[in-house]
Amino acid sequence: AKYWKNGVAVNLSDSNRTAMANSIFVSGNDVYVGGYEDYGSRAAVKYWKNGIGVNVTDTNRYVKAFALTVSGTDVYLAGFDYSSVTRGKYWKNGVEVNVTAGNYFAEAHSIAISGNDVYVAGKEESGPDYKAKYWKNDTAVNLTDGFDPAEALSITVLGNDVYVAGNEDKLGSITAKYWKNGMPVALTSGNTFAKANSIFVVHR
Repeated sequence: AKYWKNGVAVNLSDSNRTAMANSIFVSGNDVYVGGYEDYGSRAAVKYWKNGIGVNVTDTNRYVKAFALTVSGTDVYLAGFDYSSVTRGKYWKNGVEVNVTAGNYFAEAHSIAISGNDVYVAGKEESGPDYKAKYWKNDTAVNLTDGFDPAEALSITVLGNDVYVAGNEDKLGSITAKYWKNGMPVALTSGNTFAKANSIFVVHR
């Protein structure tokens, strides 16, 4: 696991086991990098603060984190748990919070904090395929109907507006798109394979 600052690589782990850095957040002089580390058939969620590793979970399950954000002194990571049925979840300062019940396969790919509200974006099995959706304080908001495979990969919040980036597959045509307050905006025509992996909004 590593990150690059101005093109210069910073190693976060050694080569004794596989480690993945999936998200980065800078707060003042502190650099936070979130990800996971493999332990054979299991994996542990962790983050690195200024290069120092912090284990968030034990090594008894197969859990992964794909997003990290920091709000004040609180560190949030979003990911999923592969134990039995995969659950979408997040961790706040190491405390695990399930955003799905575990009845269906689900993944959490992004997390954003706005005031006291926690927003998590991902996908959940529904009907023949997956719905792109997000959860606000663990309450689900569907972005697609589940009849075509879709996933939400990034979320950001600006004021009262919620923006989610992802993709939807209609008859094998994968379109990059984003949703503003649940309304879709196509970024590509669907003639080529495309995904939207990240979104950021600047207020002018």
